[in-house]
Amino acid sequence: MPDAKRGRRNKSEAARRAKKSVLRIIPLGGLGEIGKNMTALEYAGDMIVIDCGLKFPEEEMLGIDFVIPDVQYLVENKEKIKGIFLTHGHEDHIGALPLVLPRVDSPIYGSPLTLALVEHRLLDVRTPYKPSYNEVKAGDTVKTGCFDVSFIRVSHSIPDSMALFIRTPVGTLLHSGDFKLDMTPAGGAGGTDLASLASFGKEGVTVLLSDSTNSERAGFTISESVVGRTLENVFRQHKDHRIVIAAFASNLYRAAQVFSIAARFNRKVMLVGRSMISYVELARKLGYIDISQELFVTPQEAEKLPPNRTVVMTTGSQGEPFSGLVLMSKGEHKQIRLGDRDTVVVSATPIPGNEKLVSNTINRLFECGCDVIYERDMAIHASGHASREEQKILMSLVKPKYFMPVHGEYRHLVRHSQLASEMGIPANNIFVAGNGDVLELDSSGKLRRGSRVASGSVLVDGVMLGEFEGSLLRERRELSESGVMAVSVVVDGEYRLVSQPQIDSRGSIYGFEEENMRPDIASAVERALDNVRGGSVDRSSVVTEIRKKIREVIGKNYRAYPGIMPLVSVIGAALGPRPAGGKNGQSPKQRAQGKLDRQKSGKVV
Repeated sequence: MPDAKRGRRNKSEAARRAKKSVLRIIPLGGLGEIGKNMTALEYAGDMIVIDCGLKFPEEEMLGIDFVIPDVQYLVENKEKIKGIFLTHGHEDHIGALPLVLPRVDSPIYGSPLTLALVEHRLLDVRTPYKPSYNEVKAGDTVKTGCFDVSFIRVSHSIPDSMALFIRTPVGTLLHSGDFKLDMTPAGGAGGTDLASLASFGKEGVTVLLSDSTNSERAGFTISESVVGRTLENVFRQHKDHRIVIAAFASNLYRAAQVFSIAARFNRKVMLVGRSMISYVELARKLGYIDISQELFVTPQEAEKLPPNRTVVMTTGSQGEPFSGLVLMSKGEHKQIRLGDRDTVVVSATPIPGNEKLVSNTINRLFECGCDVIYERDMAIHASGHASREEQKILMSLVKPKYFMPVHGEYRHLVRHSQLASEMGIPANNIFVAGNGDVLELDSSGKLRRGSRVASGSVLVDGVMLGEFEGSLLRERRELSESGVMAVSVVVDGEYRLVSQPQIDSRGSIYGFEEENMRPDIASAVERALDNVRGGSVDRSSVVTEIRKKIREVIGKNYRAYPGIMPLVSVIGAALGPRPAGGKNGQSPKQRAQGKLDRQKSGKVV
């Protein structure tokens, strides 16, 4: 076949394949929840990922450090991934990167501050992986694969936040990131770039993916500059008090305002909390906070100053158990003791699920004798997310054909979709999706639902627990509710008792009747061993049989059981003493570590 004819056929086949290809919008986190934000866009052999965040554990996730998205789909398609694009540097948008990046090995794109925070987090977890950093700023456009990604400045509670306008072969998308329309941002920071949004709106936005966090709030989100004026009034009205301000460490606009006000009122600033110190140091190093080092004092220097000459900037606005503010409220902080000459400002809104922790902290602060100022009193905190009127303005500017609410609990997504309907977007063009749902945009510009992909949550407790998460949390929940009873059993090679079983319990009501129950439990162990010697139960199942017989004894008098842990030692057997217990002789922690080792070796994806 002549080369020219072969070339025409190849081009024709490529055109047919392109015509059949669809853009797949694949949310892997952040829908129906606050946090864990991650969305993939896939077209033919190319894929990009927007954000890679974590979520803090829910109340029933006992002992869990944090939760990240299940990225199985990305790992299976990692050769397609052209880049991970980051909208800003909050943990719910970048926090999963240390665990995800080594598995997908993709370049990352973000602002200078965002990339610096990613690098800091990677150093913090001591991973040897070194990513490919690509620094961008608002106004830049990056072309990778079949995607053109333009960055747009938006207002949020951390500098360098950006929305993304993405051109694809079959249409355009606008991902708002976390945003609000702050017309008077703090410190002269640029507000949301409405002109660029309007310009992209004129070009045409096929699909708008928009932040839904505050879709239940009417009106406009207050400006950060309003908080600045409130803080200034606090300083003016409490001249004789030491002032303690608790805020998110990442809210650098808030920190910068506190520093500026403190300087004007001739006060020195003491930073408390590891994350607060590291965020401020990083922001000063990169030039996001321009404050002289002379403003800051160490705890030792602060002790030599009158209380009304100092300001304490601390973590703990969410009632985190070991944060600076919580330790102060309990009287357990090493340097700071609170009393009736302290004014404490809690400059944050409780994250859903943290309300009780925050309430308990505020109660303890009042018990210390402090004046306490929190959001219910006055405008002491400004959200970083758009309220309903701002969400309307964004829709009016970009005039999307299709709308998909993102970043919010399910009720937030529904409220936002209702707002889109009020703005004239047809109901058939509004898609309320969940993690793992797929939307497909074809070459005719029609958006429809596609088949789902694997999604979900991976719990992190030192290691990624993966498939063990369900059983591990169930065991922890049972232990927290009913305690544990350990029964040590020593038998000979024929599985006869060498000595009486030893019983110990912790956190269990059965501990109060341990002596009375000892004969019954010993009898239960004997019956279990009789079944083993009689052959009705295999020797490998001796632990299960002992647990079963003890549960029968406890069940005669109680409706619930503690966690029962038989510890069986066999002496005089051919292989010598050997403990028996657990699934395959392994504890849940050993099984989880085994899975982590297999992941590292490439045997588990």
